[in-house]
Amino acid sequence: MANFYREPDRRQRFLLPVDMSDWVCEADMVHLLLDAIELVDLSAFEAHYTRRGVGAPPFSPSMMVCVLIYAYANGHRSSRKIERLCERDAGFRMIVGDEVPDHSVIARFRKRHRSAFEALFAEVLKLCHRAGLVRLGVVALDGTKVKANASLSANRTAGPLAAEVAAMVSEAEAADAAEDALFGDERGDELPADLRTRSGRSARLRACMDQLRAEADTAAARQQEKIDARAAEEEATGKRKRGRKPKPAGAEIDEDAKANVTDPDSRIMKSRKGYLQGYNAQAVVTADQVILASRVSNEANDVHQLGPMIDKALAMAEAVTGEEDVRIATALMDAGYWSEDNVAMETADCEYLIATTKDWKQRKAMRDAPPPRGRTPRTLSARERMDRKLLTKRGRGLYRLRGQTVEPVFGQMKEIQRADGFMMRGKEEVQGEWSLHCTGHNLRKLHAEAVRQGRKGGKWLLN
Repeated sequence: MANFYREPDRRQRFLLPVDMSDWVCEADMVHLLLDAIELVDLSAFEAHYTRRGVGAPPFSPSMMVCVLIYAYANGHRSSRKIERLCERDAGFRMIVGDEVPDHSVIARFRKRHRSAFEALFAEVLKLCHRAGLVRLGVVALDGTKVKANASLSANRTAGPLAAEVAAMVSEAEAADAAEDALFGDERGDELPADLRTRSGRSARLRACMDQLRAEADTAAARQQEKIDARAAEEEATGKRKRGRKPKPAGAEIDEDAKANVTDPDSRIMKSRKGYLQGYNAQAVVTADQVILASRVSNEANDVHQLGPMIDKALAMAEAVTGEEDVRIATALMDAGYWSEDNVAMETADCEYLIATTKDWKQRKAMRDAPPPRGRTPRTLSARERMDRKLLTKRGRGLYRLRGQTVEPVFGQMKEIQRADGFMMRGKEEVQGEWSLHCTGHNLRKLHAEAVRQGRKGGKWLLN
């Protein structure tokens, strides 16, 4: 063997104590993460713990928060995989030291503090604001379909659901009668373990039926509103309105409506790759690709998300900047948010630019159609006014920014952070997980800015 190789001495003992900060290069995000967590308010996590009680003390909330953010920012979501990384990966070992949490501890912490992750998102957004990354001049709103932790094949219509519920109830009654005949009164009304499991499944199916019934009631109320609005318009004008009359409102459950047994809160949604069982994840993004507000909905259509998302973005901006009169100059949205009701919510402080047709058709019109000239005619409808605004030179330039802000954010989160599917089930749990994804994304943006400033010889952003 040649004698000029450098061979590792794996039995070498360290003469001086090891500094864990030397394990990871200075450009790694873990250094920024540890510094940032020291500056944020974690009272929402710490409020759960008390000093009373027996047993070993719990892991530090700051350490657990760092572990989850670092894991999600690097595309690791499985609690078992995170546990293995805490044992083997230098970045994770720098966070936990010799206090390696069990995968069950990680999973319980994530589930227990699902509502606190939104407060954590706001704290990290404050750090982005201190670094100059939160600019409110132009923001973009969009939604993306994220797969739920449930299968499309787990959906049931009302008929089979009712049949399964009836079959389980009759089976449970038959089992009770057989056991009463066999054991008499010795066991009372206590059911065996396997029967309790079946009753749990029956409760889940009943929850699906309740969901379908609630959706039917909501649809009936909306239909009645349409009927009343049509009648009021005909009475005001004295003329019958043309077109087919709306169907009478009814609260009957649609036999074709489906509910998912695994995750009843999730819905069947159409994405670019086909249909999936999932949620509609919303985000308001600034020009620097920093997420300003996030929300999860189980409505496949985006049209009802505009008002709540803009209100949440303004509230988040007020909390981050500490100013009461915060304004968003322009909000950019695709055709999924178009409706005359949404346009009517536009104010003098916040201008809406909403596409009125599919994105590729909108881009084609902007390439081919000449910019409009002269004053805007007063006879134009709301859709025609929006089309005219988008075709102006200013409108073209602003709407082009939408494809450079919010769409790359979703791409980065799904490719780097593997945010194309949720690990948890239920709308509340999924909302917390989406907030955790958005927090990891904002920290990656903050880290990238810190690296750029460091290359320019600038100071640390958070000083």
